[in-house]
Amino acid sequence: MKRGDIVIADLRPHDPKAKVRPVLVVQNDRDNARMSQTIVVVVTGNTARSAEPTQLLIDQSHPDWAPSGLHHPSVVNCSNLYTIGQQYVSRVIGSLSAATMSQVDNCLKAALGIS
Repeated sequence: MKRGDIVIADLRPHDPKAKVRPVLVVQNDRDNARMSQTIVVVVTGNTARSAEPTQLLIDQSHPDWAPSGLHHPSVVNCSNLYTIGQQYVSRVIGSLSAATMSQVDNCLKAALGIS
């Protein structure tokens, strides 16, 4: 598992209101390899707020649509971060390019108030 991978993860052990869903790995690869936990952001089919600076829309017009492994237009919601045990990741379904991860970094900065 590496930074930029979209994976299916069970978030219920971390949040009783959560579910099994796609998430994007945002933690650096060094820590992904040496630690048992990883930092992820939620990927959601709720695109209503996709224009907000903390969210990135991945749809059929996005260059990473096919490699993302997503089947429906989705938003990478950088306002919704989790640190999860890697044992709760069931599989990798796709990945985002370095260019798209740069856009995700901007969304993370907006979500965390980093200029």
